[in-house]
Amino acid sequence: MPKVLISDKMDPKAAQIFRERGVEVDEITGKTPDELKAIIGQYDGLAIRSSTKVTKDILAHATNLKVVGRAGIGVDNVDIPAASAQGVVVMNTPFGNSITTAEHAIALMFALARQLPEADASTQAGKWEKNRFMGVELTSKTLGLIGAGNIGSIVADRALGLKMKVVAYDPFLTPERALEMGVEKVTLDELLARADFITLHTPLTEQTRNILSAENLAKTKKGVRIINCARGGLIDEAALKQGLDSGHIGGAALDVFVTEPAKESPLFGTPNFISTPHLGASTNEAQVNVAIQVAEQMADYLVTGGITNALNVPSLSAEEAPKLKPYMALAEKLGSLVGQLAHGGIARISVHSEGAAAELNQKPIVSAVLAGFLRVHSDTVNMVNAPFLAKDKGIEVREVRTEREGDYHTLVRVSVKTSDGERSVVGTLFGNEAPRLVELFGIKVEADLDGPMLYVVNEDAPGFIGRLGTTLGEAGVNIATFHLGRRSAGGEAVVLLSLDEVVSAELLATVKALPGVKTAMGLKF
Repeated sequence: MPKVLISDKMDPKAAQIFRERGVEVDEITGKTPDELKAIIGQYDGLAIRSSTKVTKDILAHATNLKVVGRAGIGVDNVDIPAASAQGVVVMNTPFGNSITTAEHAIALMFALARQLPEADASTQAGKWEKNRFMGVELTSKTLGLIGAGNIGSIVADRALGLKMKVVAYDPFLTPERALEMGVEKVTLDELLARADFITLHTPLTEQTRNILSAENLAKTKKGVRIINCARGGLIDEAALKQGLDSGHIGGAALDVFVTEPAKESPLFGTPNFISTPHLGASTNEAQVNVAIQVAEQMADYLVTGGITNALNVPSLSAEEAPKLKPYMALAEKLGSLVGQLAHGGIARISVHSEGAAAELNQKPIVSAVLAGFLRVHSDTVNMVNAPFLAKDKGIEVREVRTEREGDYHTLVRVSVKTSDGERSVVGTLFGNEAPRLVELFGIKVEADLDGPMLYVVNEDAPGFIGRLGTTLGEAGVNIATFHLGRRSAGGEAVVLLSLDEVVSAELLATVKALPGVKTAMGLKF
């Protein structure tokens, strides 16, 4: 009989579900890392929330562990690479907190609009300052959503019920999905200029970090009110403080901070600032939901082998896995590449398999493409939930297979239709094992997709490669591999460099300024 340890406080229904499914369960919470190491070796599964830290050291002692289940979204407390190396499946429950988090954002919006915390403190102090607290109505105001995914769409629905006008900025939001949601799709600058209230519902990635920077906060309407129940780090907290002090920002409510627990912050005590201690998921219903979901997912895996919401493995049968593994690695890298390079709203993703690839189960290959593509903008996506997320964002997914062989015995082509047109990347397997890029946006180029890279589109002219190499050398950046391709002599050329380190923003700006450069971008795999 499989045996599971619940190491963090969790709703009792989780243990009940395990027992009903034929899984033995122990509820032992509050253990130190050393105490956990002493007992973890006897368990097949570990169910956690945020307190238990599943480190490489803990995993080394978990000799029988098969699955870690996180009741909630964030898995920062799990060493996923170490778990993957040890063959341990890591699961989460990415959608169990959606309604609760959305409702908390709406609650904070009301609190800002009517200055509820300050009014409460004043009244309970016996002041009765009726004329001091002049609020604003939400009706007819414009709400700007930064991120229109699962939680953002729920906030939009509630805001529309309050008779607000909703505008949304989300690179993945299609016009069709926006129409269905009843929101207006806008650019970030348009949102900043128009919104009376701004609420953030996007994960923290390199693309979204400080999305409300000092520069962007300066673009907002005077008196704007800002709510963040998503992730700390989406807002420049120092710039937010300055905006509140100057009066340009009318109010701000944060449930999340760059550093947590936030025991101190320059924002604390600032007029028109509201804070809560990361309560987005803190309702009885949400705690029950995530506990039930994680128990069901873990029990399914331990008893039947079914995999749901896994962050490090796809949904696969034991027979398919060995054949599909290299193709899925190729597919994920191609998806990540096109996700990093394609711009504009994404309307459609097509996955075309040729030759040997066409003979395999396409679902894991397509899921791997979507996971690679969406992971550029999301920290919770995996091969299981990627198709759902693509559908939720209104992205059409097409699957095409051609069994005939062309120039290569096996090929995977990933094409995306954006507002800027159709873009495609093509890859194959070298030696039936190693992923290899063979075509990029119509230009023949062979390259490995691994580690930090620099992508440059330039005019094909003598001396350019030398100037680029000198620029990188002077910056102390070492080139591991060098890949070139061009449409025609003297036409548009592509350079893909594998580097020993990530390209800094300063170096990227220098490369962009080189004569003949049309586009330059840092990539990471």
